[in-house]
Amino acid sequence: MKLEFGGMTKNLRSGIHALSWVDAEKQLAFNDRRKQLMAGFLEACRALKAAGATKVYLDGSFASKKANPADWDACFDMNGVDSKKLDPVLLDMKDGRAAQKKKYLGEMFPAEGIAMLGEPYLSFFQHTREGKPKGIVSIDLGTLP
Repeated sequence: MKLEFGGMTKNLRSGIHALSWVDAEKQLAFNDRRKQLMAGFLEACRALKAAGATKVYLDGSFASKKANPADWDACFDMNGVDSKKLDPVLLDMKDGRAAQKKKYLGEMFPAEGIAMLGEPYLSFFQHTREGKPKGIVSIDLGTLP
């Protein structure tokens, strides 16, 4: 699937866009900064997969055409995850998720976790700050290299 970006924000059109890891990397890691962030995201995804996670949802400026995003934002489906095997850094929300950003170059949240105004992250990620719909990318962790 080819991702479609649009508007002044260059966000994805609304919906959840399923990609394999290879396709996500081809379409989102298009410069050196994005390749660096993608490498950190890959490590976080591998840690999630090792704990039993099967799917992640990528959001934020990394899921747009912004040339130099500061980081990536994602959430993961908790179904099947063994919390005893999960890297505790991925659940560390202290200091603005500083440990996650340091280790993985981005921020990961449980998809079912509550974001602002009581909305789960999976739903929250599908809207701009102004409340307009936007798209996110889902990646099957079974497609990781």
